[in-house]
Amino acid sequence: MQATPSGPGTPADPDVPDTFLTPVDRLFVRSHLGPPRIDPAAWTLTVEGLVERPLWLDLAGLRGLERTGLTAFHECFGHPDHPDLPTRAVANLEWSGVALATVLALAGPRPQARHVWFEGADRGSFAGEHGLTYLKDLPLEQARTEVLLADTVNGAPLPPRHGFPLRAVAPRLFATNSVKWLTRLVLADHRPEHLFTTRLYTRVPPGGGAPRPAREVDVNSRLLAPLDGEPLPAGRYEVTGRAWGAEPVVAVEVAVDDGGWRPAVLDPRGARPVWQRFALAVPLSPGRHRIRCRATDVRGRVQPPSGARNAVHTIGVTVA
Repeated sequence: MQATPSGPGTPADPDVPDTFLTPVDRLFVRSHLGPPRIDPAAWTLTVEGLVERPLWLDLAGLRGLERTGLTAFHECFGHPDHPDLPTRAVANLEWSGVALATVLALAGPRPQARHVWFEGADRGSFAGEHGLTYLKDLPLEQARTEVLLADTVNGAPLPPRHGFPLRAVAPRLFATNSVKWLTRLVLADHRPEHLFTTRLYTRVPPGGGAPRPAREVDVNSRLLAPLDGEPLPAGRYEVTGRAWGAEPVVAVEVAVDDGGWRPAVLDPRGARPVWQRFALAVPLSPGRHRIRCRATDVRGRVQPPSGARNAVHTIGVTVA
């Protein structure tokens, strides 16, 4: 989904069930411009710009192409005005549809094409600008390799609030790059100058420098059991959660109060960009306790303790 239009007053860390696939009715909902009303009989996907053969595909034409599937985690970047505010809105979903590469092969990108623009049907106003459409872009080679044009999620047609009839799914990238209600693809030799491409959803890299697009997901994790504030009986309790990132997570550690970090048992990711479950049994004595988790990915990147959108996740519990 596109990142939330809500501000820092919105409760962070929305409820996430501890299941491999997130039920669609528990999937977070984000939209800047509001869901459009789309007549599926009149809907088309256009492919234009630097292509040899411009395309107009209706649903029947699209669904007649070779289909494929993708199971991947899906994380909201958060509010673009507050890029360092943790939200941890995340899900793990099974998508199916047509590979973007299949559609691009029909259109025939010209040699000078370097970028793909993805435009949704949603229109409206945001951040003082009016008459906007939701627009994102990706480098052509990255998009051609990874992006899926999905019309189902978890085995069922896309619900209207999640992008019906078609949406892009860009695995390992923040969900702001997975444009819902997709109607237009443009191949170009440059990035589009737009509110949602070059002015919002940018981040200054560590150490400074020019802002870069918010694309690759950070290494991250969150505790799913126990819940923050949950009353617990004294004794041993199995702390569980999920970890994810653009690269596979290779370690998750859990700490209770001021105790040291202890390694949790972590499920491997395998070939699919899915989230990974972790678990660790910890003793909990009566009183108030603070539980934390932190993940490390295959490139050695570790969740920072604070001050970042992927800061170490912390909850508090009361033990009777």
